[in-house]
Amino acid sequence: MWEIVRFVRCKALYCLFLQVFICNVKGLNVCMGGRATACEECLLIHPSCAWCTQEEFGKVKTITSRCDLRQNLERRGCGARYIENPSSNTSILSNKPLSPKSSGSAEYDVIQIMPQKISLNLRPGQQASFEVQVRQVEDYPVDLYYLMDLSLSMKDDLDTIRNLGTKLAEEMKKITSNFRLGFGSFVDKNISPFSYTAPKYQDNPCNGYKRFPNCVPSFGFRHLLSLTDKVDRFNEEVQKQMVSRNRDAPEGGFDAILQASVCKERIGWRKEAYHLLVFTTDDIPHLALDGKLGGLVQPHDGQCHLNEANEYSASTKMDYPSLALLGEKLAENNIYLIFAVTKNLYMIYKNFTKLIPGTTVEILDQDSKNIIQLIVSAYNSIRSKVELTVWDHPEDISLAFTAKCQDGQPRIGLQRCVDLKIGETVSFNVSVEARSCPAPGTQHSFTIRPVGFKDRLEVSASYSCDCGCTQLTQPNSSRCASAGTYTCGVCHCEPGHLGRRCECRDGETSAQQMALCREADGKQPCSGRGDCSCDQCLCYESEFGRIYGAYCECDDFSCARHKGVLCSGHGECHCGECHCHPGYVGDNCNCSTATVTCLAEDGRMCSGRGSCVCGGCQCSEPGAFGDTCEKCPTCPDACSTKRECIECRLFNSGKLDNQTCQRLCKDEIIAMETLKTDEPGAVLCLYKTESDCVMKFTYSEHASGRSILTSLREPECGSAPDALTVLLAVVGSILLVGVALLAIWKLVITVHDRREFSRFQNARSRARYEMASNPLYKLPKERRPLS
Repeated sequence: MWEIVRFVRCKALYCLFLQVFICNVKGLNVCMGGRATACEECLLIHPSCAWCTQEEFGKVKTITSRCDLRQNLERRGCGARYIENPSSNTSILSNKPLSPKSSGSAEYDVIQIMPQKISLNLRPGQQASFEVQVRQVEDYPVDLYYLMDLSLSMKDDLDTIRNLGTKLAEEMKKITSNFRLGFGSFVDKNISPFSYTAPKYQDNPCNGYKRFPNCVPSFGFRHLLSLTDKVDRFNEEVQKQMVSRNRDAPEGGFDAILQASVCKERIGWRKEAYHLLVFTTDDIPHLALDGKLGGLVQPHDGQCHLNEANEYSASTKMDYPSLALLGEKLAENNIYLIFAVTKNLYMIYKNFTKLIPGTTVEILDQDSKNIIQLIVSAYNSIRSKVELTVWDHPEDISLAFTAKCQDGQPRIGLQRCVDLKIGETVSFNVSVEARSCPAPGTQHSFTIRPVGFKDRLEVSASYSCDCGCTQLTQPNSSRCASAGTYTCGVCHCEPGHLGRRCECRDGETSAQQMALCREADGKQPCSGRGDCSCDQCLCYESEFGRIYGAYCECDDFSCARHKGVLCSGHGECHCGECHCHPGYVGDNCNCSTATVTCLAEDGRMCSGRGSCVCGGCQCSEPGAFGDTCEKCPTCPDACSTKRECIECRLFNSGKLDNQTCQRLCKDEIIAMETLKTDEPGAVLCLYKTESDCVMKFTYSEHASGRSILTSLREPECGSAPDALTVLLAVVGSILLVGVALLAIWKLVITVHDRREFSRFQNARSRARYEMASNPLYKLPKERRPLS
C-alpha cells in the first residue's frame, strides 16, 4: 500500500515539476509560445495546453492568446465551462476476479489475468495508466506433446522412452489432475543433399551400413498420436517406431515444431490448458535459407500442411521456417517449447531461447534416461515466471511497464517476474501514450497477455484530438461582420478582411488609426516592431521569442541573463524586466533568498564562520571552506570541535549524547597505536583528559572533501616514580662513577710508573756502556799484601 502511495506522490511531483518547467519555457510558457490560432492546434502543442472559447476574452486592443495553461486561462477571466482541455482516461469494461484454483468442469471459467477488457481515450503526449494482475492457478490442465528426433543417432534414446508414457503420467499427476500426452517424430527433408535419395536407398537408407543395416525412409514430420489421457497409447506408438537415416548432420526439427504448433485440431491442443512441446534431439537444426541447397526457394507460409496420413506434405516444397516465424506461431498458440538437447548443444539452443519467447532449454542424457526429470524441471521453471507480451502494437502508441513482483517493489521497465510460487499474484503498471493524432474517428486495439497463457487483456484506444466547440462553427457569422467563420471563440476572416471581428478591410488606413497604434507622440507606430491594421498593432514574429503588447512594446527575450539562461531560469521575462519567482531576487533572478542551504549540521548559519548570500555561504574565517564553512583545520576552535567527536565516538564520553554525536560527528575516525604527525595539511591536536593523560589526534581535509581524524587508541599517561628505585639508582650511579674514577686514576698511575721505569732502564744501559769501552778509564791495580 505504501509503495502505491509513494508512486502516486512521485507522479504528482513529476507533474508539478513539468508544469513549472513549461511555465518557464520561452518567457511565459510553451502554450503561448506556440502561437496557436485554432483550438486543435493548441491541443497538439502540449498536453498541458488548453483553449478558451469565451467570446469576450482578453484586453481590448491586445492580441491575447487563447491557448494557455488551464489555471492561467481561469486567472485571466476565462470561465471554466469555456475551456477545452481534454485529458487521457481509462475505462475498465470487464474485470472478473482472478481464480484461486482450476478443477473439473470449471476449468473453462478460470481467470488468470485481471482486468480482461479496457478502453482508453488518449490525448497525444499525455499518459493513461492501468494495472494488470496475473496469477497462475493451481491444478491447471496440461497438454504435453513429445516431439522426437528419429534419426539414426537417436536409436538408444528410442529404446529408453518405450515406457515413458506411464512414468511421465505418474510424475505429472503430482502437479495436475488433468494431463494429456501426445507424440510425433521427425528426421529431415527427403531430398538431396539432406537425405540419401539414390534408388538403392529409397526403401532403406541404411542399406550397406553394417552397424544398423535396416531403417525406415527419411521423412520431414510425422504426427503419430494426438493428445490423449490414455498414456498406454503413447507406449504403443513408441513401440512401433523405427529410426531413419539422413545424410547431413543438421535435422529438420524446426519444420516439425511449426507443424506441431499450427495444426491445432490434429494435435488436439485444448484451449484451456498449458501447452508444452518437448523437442528432443542430439544435433543442430536446419534454419531458413538452408532449403536453397536443395532447390527450395519458397519461404515457409506458416500454415498447417498435414495430409491424411498425418505427414508433413510440404516438406519438399518449402524452405525451413525462420526463427521469427517460429516464435510468432508458438506465441500465437500459447505453446511453451522445451529444448531437450545433449550437453554439447546446450549453448546453441540457449541462444535460440533468447530469440524465441517462451522457450527453455534443458540438458538431455545421451540415452534420454533423465527425460522425465527434465520435463518436470522445465515445467516448474515455466510455472515460476510470468512475462507480458503485446500483440498488434499500434505504431503511434508507446507502452511502458513497471513490474511489482512478490516483494512488492516497483521495477521500472520490466515486463516479467521470476521465482514465483503457484498461486502468487503479481501486478504490472502499464502506461500508454499516443504520440500523434490519426485521422478523425480512428480507433486502435491491441492485446496484452502473459507468455503461454490463453488469458489476455484486450485494450481499445480512441483519441482526443478534436475540440467540442468545432461542432458549433458558424460560417458567415454576424459576430464576424458576416465576413468570416466564427468557431471556438475566434473569427477566421475571409481573404481581404482584418480585425478581431473581421470589421476592417485590408489596406484601409488613416491618420487616426495610425495614432491609435502609437504609444506616445513622436514614437514609431507599433514601436517599429509591428504593423498597424484596423486600429491595432499586429506584432512581427521573431526567432528570439514573442513580441507582444498593445504597441508591440514588450517581448519575452530582452531580459538579463545569468550563464546564458534568461532570468536564471527562476523568473519570467516581461517587457525587458525579470519578474522573479518567489524565493529569488536580483536583476536576473540569480540570487536565492532561501537560507536553509546555509545551515550547518550543528544548526548554525554557515557554521558561524561566514554569511549566507544568495543561498550559499561566503566564508569569512581564514582557512574555512565547505558548503556551510564547516571545514576549517586551521581555525582556533577546530581542535576543540573535533575533540568532542573523538570523545563520544571512541570513548563514549564527553558532553555530546548519542543522538547529537551521530548527527554532528560524521567524519571518518582512524584509531592507531602510533600517531603520524608529518602528513602534509594535517593539524596536530592535543588535550588533557580527566585522568591527567594526554590525548593526541590529527585533523586533515582531503582533496575529495572528506574530513579524516587520526587518533591514538588510548591516551598517553605517565606514572609516579618509585622511591626505592630512585634511591638505588642514585647509589648505583655514585658507586659507578667512583669505580670509574678509581679505574681511571689507576690507569694514569700505571702509565706514569711504566714511563719512569723505562727511563731508569735506559739510563742504566748507557752507564754500563761507558764503563766498558772508555779508554781513559782503567781499573785500579790489585795491591799485593805486604809480606
